Amino acid sequence: MITSSHHHTDSRYRSQPGDGHDGVVRVAFGGYYATGTLLFDGRAILTAAHLFNGNNGNAQVTFETRSGTQTLTSSKILKHPAHDTQSNNDLALVWLSSAAPVAAERYELYRNANEISQTFTMVGYGRTGTGATGATSSETANPIRLTASNFFDAEASTLKNHLGSAMAWTPLAGSQLVADFDDGSATHDALGRLIDRNDLALGWAEGLIAPGDSGGPAFLNDQVAGVASYTTRLSLGSVSPDIDSDSNSSFGEIASWQRVSHYQQWIDQSLRTNYPDAPTQPEDVKLEVAEHNSGTSYAYFLLQFTGMRSDPNQILSVDYATRNGTATSGSDYIAVSGTLNLYPDENSAVIPVEVMGDTIPEPAETFYLDVFNPLGGSFGEGIVKLTAVRTIVDDDGWLA
Repeated sequence: MITSSHHHTDSRYRSQPGDGHDGVVRVAFGGYYATGTLLFDGRAILTAAHLFNGNNGNAQVTFETRSGTQTLTSSKILKHPAHDTQSNNDLALVWLSSAAPVAAERYELYRNANEISQTFTMVGYGRTGTGATGATSSETANPIRLTASNFFDAEASTLKNHLGSAMAWTPLAGSQLVADFDDGSATHDALGRLIDRNDLALGWAEGLIAPGDSGGPAFLNDQVAGVASYTTRLSLGSVSPDIDSDSNSSFGEIASWQRVSHYQQWIDQSLRTNYPDAPTQPEDVKLEVAEHNSGTSYAYFLLQFTGMRSDPNQILSVDYATRNGTATSGSDYIAVSGTLNLYPDENSAVIPVEVMGDTIPEPAETFYLDVFNPLGGSFGEGIVKLTAVRTIVDDDGWLA
């Protein structure tokens, strides 16, 4: 992560365990390093596809949490099938061979296409330096996790429409978000000078991604809105905003993030096809789930739509949130809340909730999932919320 005018050792840029970024991980593969984000299912890491170009094998995923450092091996890697040399569809999912640490945050997707003009938070394990120097460190096996901010200025396709052949690649319309690295001067305001998107910096908080930050998150409202993809320097005729002549994440350069709202269907449906033993029919739903002695296991809630879509291309959605019964979130299960979409080719999907294992004898305990705010359909006349319950069954010798 390249920071503005202060050195990266400044505590304001350090992402320490327990600060809300413990689900942002280091991904190592084939001698290359990148960053990734633990998604809401607690098993899959969202990162960049280009990390896996031309390599085979397993990825190593390292968590830094309040509970310490833990490295897990991948069980499966899925690149977006349409990833290309134009940096389009630069997304990959990495499934862990075992459950992620309970102390690591799980993150929802940012699903609204209103990211432009919003200030976001980026987190990553990439090379360090300042805007005046660009990246000066090397990628190492023991980097530090940094955080900085920036401002989504435009879509990458908008930039292409303005620059034409001066931009050597062609982003898919609506699929990438771009931000520039400003130092407060109009001279180095890349998108201000190139496409009239004036933005003169966030002061010390402003930063830009560098090698090793690829795959890292851009957060809006603590949800993943972007996945770091690449940086570049651009010029048009005599207009050259970069502070130096190198492509090194210095002031005047731009970076691009894959737009998560554009790719949410691919992410959602890829996760759903990889849930272990997930029910597909109401009769397959288990109302009780064994606690086990460690890690986490899934309790599934199955949502079905039995109505008719007025438009076959319509997306249906509901919001959901867990709620304590006799079971307590954080000690018996991991609380979740978010939005579930049913895409045009779907009439049902599961919501997984992680049940936390331990060896403490205790009685069976319950928790709830509330489903509300249906869009594109209804629960029935006068019904505004649906509630289901699951029972966590202790297997540690509790005697009634």
